[in-house]
Amino acid sequence: MSESHHVPVLMSECLTLLEPKPGGRFIDCTVNGGGHSAALLERTAPDGPLLGLDADPNAMPAATSRLNPYGTRVTLIQTNFRFVGRVARSEGFGSVDGVLLDLGLSSNQLDTPGRGFSFNRDEPLDMRFDPSSGISAAQYVAAASREDIEHTLRTLGEEPRARRIAANIVEARQDSPIATTGQLARLVSRAVGGRHGRIHPATRVFQALRMAVNDELGALAEALPQALTLLRHGGRLAVISFHSLEDRLVKTFLRHMAGVVEPAPRGIPIIPVAPVTEMRILTRRPVGAAADEVAANPRSRSARLRVAERL
Repeated sequence: MSESHHVPVLMSECLTLLEPKPGGRFIDCTVNGGGHSAALLERTAPDGPLLGLDADPNAMPAATSRLNPYGTRVTLIQTNFRFVGRVARSEGFGSVDGVLLDLGLSSNQLDTPGRGFSFNRDEPLDMRFDPSSGISAAQYVAAASREDIEHTLRTLGEEPRARRIAANIVEARQDSPIATTGQLARLVSRAVGGRHGRIHPATRVFQALRMAVNDELGALAEALPQALTLLRHGGRLAVISFHSLEDRLVKTFLRHMAGVVEPAPRGIPIIPVAPVTEMRILTRRPVGAAADEVAANPRSRSARLRVAERL
């Protein structure tokens, strides 16, 4: 799958809010096919450097090909962005003008056979961004308790039938391992009584398992404060999320860093302490894709962009 199949979302909005200028230094924490990175490099020419990270080793060849024209201005490292602080400092990006995180699953990952992200093909149930790290989705559903599976499906997938699906998974694995995407999709479909409407009944289940296997919320929670420390004063942090839990985590972090005092729980006689103000929020409401982008790229429909500036 070539990088041309991956369409970067909210491109113009990112560039407007990140304000890249000639000589600017940027980190793209999810470089994928290099679309956002290439646009940043164009605007930071002739000498602005960029550090691109991606947990998925399959992203490196596409990014290398796309960004090859920018030569030594580009440094690409295959690693999870939860290590962005350490990697950035070791590569000379300890003070930058902007950090970008484009979260979630790329179209390349979804469309590439053998990764286990899609139920449109029957293939090994893997779902790891980095196949050499952690446990696969097949290993997770084989070992996790019914309660853990239910919790994962309910919280990460917002699946209302989580209990029934979890029970069916545990019952089915006693007879034989759930090793492929097709097995899991059929199991979920039977558990909920087949397909109703346009959305496949396994959609939320696959999303939840992918987020659990890759610890996506945990990685994001670790990366955000590291990204802040890498920004120079006036530098900007931009995060594109596709899931309500991701967006909520980003919103909470930015509000805290902007000195917003959250109300105390009702009935608790305490005065909330204002955090130190380190950032200025530039997007009071998350920025979504315009109608023309959604029409051209339906994946952008759920994208939400939040941006803040370090003070």
